[in-house]
Amino acid sequence: MDTGSVTIRAVDAADRSVWADLWRDYLAFYETIVDDSVYDATFTAFFKDDPHHPRCLLAVRDGRIIGLVHFLFHAHCWRAEGICYLQDLFVVPMARGTGAGRALIMSVYQAADARGVPNVYWMTQDFNHTARKLYDSVGQVTPFLKYMRVT
Repeated sequence: MDTGSVTIRAVDAADRSVWADLWRDYLAFYETIVDDSVYDATFTAFFKDDPHHPRCLLAVRDGRIIGLVHFLFHAHCWRAEGICYLQDLFVVPMARGTGAGRALIMSVYQAADARGVPNVYWMTQDFNHTARKLYDSVGQVTPFLKYMRVT
């Protein structure tokens, strides 16, 4: 997909280092650190021939990778066709407002449509006002709250 000067493409094996830097910055925003083994396992999973493994698309502008999106498909008890979860979306701060985030989301929508899975969902923190402006323009907020097991 090409959106003006922003092109969206699948991650490639040669992108490992840049992808890791972008994902590290994304995780830092959420005050999260993961072990290097998680980086290795996640990047390897992008290239597996399994419909339930995560996928990664990159936003490129002027030859530079400026953003990423991770998404995956999974079964859903309410939807026979399953559902798509947009797990991570990140655009470098200097490229925000260029349409890269929107292009990444639209590319996930296209991938879901191509697979016959019309529903895509994601989460963000309520204080992420910048991202929520974009999300409000491409999706509909729901009243659900997320709970997690505490270990």
